[in-house]
Amino acid sequence: MRGISDNVHGVILAISSSIFIGSSFIIKKKGLKKASATGTRAGSGGHSYLLEPMWWAGMLTMIVGEGANFAAYAYAPAILVTPLGALSIIVSAVLAHFILKERLHIFGIVGCVLCLVGSVSIVLHAPLERKIESVMEVWYLATEPGFIIYTCVVIVLVLVLILRFVPSYGQRYMVIYIGICSLTGSLTVMGVKAVGIALKLTFEGKNQFKYFQTWLFTVFIIIFCLLQLNYLNKALDTFNTAVVSPVYYVMFTTLTILASMIMFKDWDHQNATQIITELCGFVTILSGTFLLHKTKDMGNSPSTNAILLPKDKDIESKPMSENPKLTDEV
Repeated sequence: MRGISDNVHGVILAISSSIFIGSSFIIKKKGLKKASATGTRAGSGGHSYLLEPMWWAGMLTMIVGEGANFAAYAYAPAILVTPLGALSIIVSAVLAHFILKERLHIFGIVGCVLCLVGSVSIVLHAPLERKIESVMEVWYLATEPGFIIYTCVVIVLVLVLILRFVPSYGQRYMVIYIGICSLTGSLTVMGVKAVGIALKLTFEGKNQFKYFQTWLFTVFIIIFCLLQLNYLNKALDTFNTAVVSPVYYVMFTTLTILASMIMFKDWDHQNATQIITELCGFVTILSGTFLLHKTKDMGNSPSTNAILLPKDKDIESKPMSENPKLTDEV
């Protein structure tokens, strides 16, 4: 019964986290827009948003959401908590539609639903989390060859993206900013899991802060959170919020679960049916994100074409002498 109760608490905290985080995207975006009107845009390297109260309100909302998410990891397995972040896509997209006037087309709604269905599929077939009795066990798992290789690959990719691709292509391709956030985020969650376990065990009377590894995980989390925050701001300021949220969710969730599989070996005790179902859930999420991304501008195109095309045809069909508009321009 206690295990079920813990999972319920974890799910409630994860859902609350998604609501706060999804809302924070919109509040921060409004703050970034206000800041860009009086200073250099965040997407161009500016930091004027730090003086904008609206941005700080968004930050506070995100901190509350991340705090709830942090607590959720202490109660429920990562494979259960992480996919529930799909709800932040729905919250962010709906609020962007009504508040930021970033129109969400019907296919975008279908894309969000697909993301949610895929997440539910993963949650229902999620593997059981291994029982951890000490932070030293987490440290042992983090220093195994497989996870060390994954960590090195992530760090190299992040450095290449920051030093090589951000200056030249960051303003054109959203995947660069989101890639940095997602890669570092996958490692951050592993650190959050370690510190969450340390806090939970400490509250139970087993002090885990006597180990330097606990403090190392804490410093690690702070550094990578700041890095994620910087590039997430750039992505939000440069690209459509309704697209940033789901793409970030898919990349972050995929890489986080991959990191968890490598570190905690979650698939070791699952059968082929469970693994295939989880993979199908990922494909469903990716399909929903692709649909949302490809149709993000469809809502505005028809009306635009309907207004402009007749006028263009009228202009082209008349001689210059019979067309006052062209005569005046000449």
